[in-house]
Amino acid sequence: MSVRDILKMGDARLLRVAEPVAAFDTPELHALIADMRDTMAAVNGAGLAAPQIGVNAQVVIFGSTARNPRYPDRPVVPPTVLVNPVITPLGAQEEEDWEGCLSVPGLRGVVPRWSRIHYSGHDEKGQPIERTVEGFHARVVQHECDHLLGKLYPMRVRDFTRFGFTEVLFPEINAAEDD
Repeated sequence: MSVRDILKMGDARLLRVAEPVAAFDTPELHALIADMRDTMAAVNGAGLAAPQIGVNAQVVIFGSTARNPRYPDRPVVPPTVLVNPVITPLGAQEEEDWEGCLSVPGLRGVVPRWSRIHYSGHDEKGQPIERTVEGFHARVVQHECDHLLGKLYPMRVRDFTRFGFTEVLFPEINAAEDD
């Protein structure tokens, strides 16, 4: 379909709580997801939430079929469309790791996330999805679903000595390709 503009931190639309999707398998939902896929692919994103392109709907996409050039040392996460997601932490254990965001370009920070989660929701046709995941997969899902709650990852950073410009922290990563 088309590559859409990605909203940047400071845009009030990123702070809204997204509305649940009421109708599945519609031309509008399919068009939104196609635009999200095109947009994510154009910027080598690991995931994208509908609010990041100005659509106030509980829709996230994430994953790829190959290693992401912006996260070359991370495992592949299966390509997924997740509508109206629900995340349940499995235990209290957290892991800290570096994150970036397409809506916060050029920066990265260490963010705590639950180590293991169960997530559920639906695909674009309304078919149920349920998975139990850990590690990078769990991190990506939590990051994208935060967008549906009006949260950006800097809101979760606990130690700002581990937050800064990608080009300074990780000179080997092109700062323009931050997620």
